[in-house]
Amino acid sequence: MRYFVAVAEELHFGRAAQRLAMAQPPLSRAIQQLERRLGVVLLHRFPRAIALTEAGAVLLREARTALDAVQAAEHRTRRAAADQPGVVLAVKAGASRELLSELLRAYAAEPGAVAVEVMLCGPGEPESLLRTGRADIALLHRPYDTTAGFDTEDLHTEQQIVVLPAGHPLADRAHLSLTEINTRTDLPLPRWPGRDGSYPDGPGPRVRDHTQLFQLIALGLACAVVPESLRTQLRDDHAIVPVPDAPAVTTVIAWPPHSRSQAVAHFVRAATRR
Repeated sequence: MRYFVAVAEELHFGRAAQRLAMAQPPLSRAIQQLERRLGVVLLHRFPRAIALTEAGAVLLREARTALDAVQAAEHRTRRAAADQPGVVLAVKAGASRELLSELLRAYAAEPGAVAVEVMLCGPGEPESLLRTGRADIALLHRPYDTTAGFDTEDLHTEQQIVVLPAGHPLADRAHLSLTEINTRTDLPLPRWPGRDGSYPDGPGPRVRDHTQLFQLIALGLACAVVPESLRTQLRDDHAIVPVPDAPAVTTVIAWPPHSRSQAVAHFVRAATRR
């Protein structure tokens, strides 16, 4: 499964072999053995390229889930054997700052509260850390994060704003639509990395976190639609305008549905009744 995921993501046997630190011939044989075992063709092989078949696309989704589950079992088993109990909370760096402080204070006041390790992550990482068991709880943001497969409780819903450089011609507008942002600002939107670490195609700058993003906006190199709570991180060289037709962002607390951790249950209870 791990070999197949590498080939399916790279769509190149040579690059996949390099990623797996192995030779290409045994990798090719392993994929052929997998196809024989399943009785299906997973890859279309062309002279200079390969492509996933419909069956291969299904297996890629299922294999990622299966590998995440195996990795999660390993991480949670090791943490269960630790001498000092604790909770690992994954949060997107720069997001939900005030809410996070409020949650930590509420949980610390709970009887029997244990140590909380806060992991500050890049976009998409909290969800991945939760799925692979490296985190016990995560703060996720719909619609940007996928909460499928988790138990969740909604904590906060907010509208979105567009952040522009100070002095931009549209900065004094009462509001802007998503269409206007795309057609009239003359500034590209940022490109965030996907789950595999790669960036989508497009004219916008590649960004890793909000600090970098806001610096680029201040320099007049980008604009961005972000949750309203991020306005507290902005400076005088930024301008903000409400975007009424942008989807509302809901911050949720998420945890694995099969979790039996009392510490996780107590943290969720403190978060929902704060």
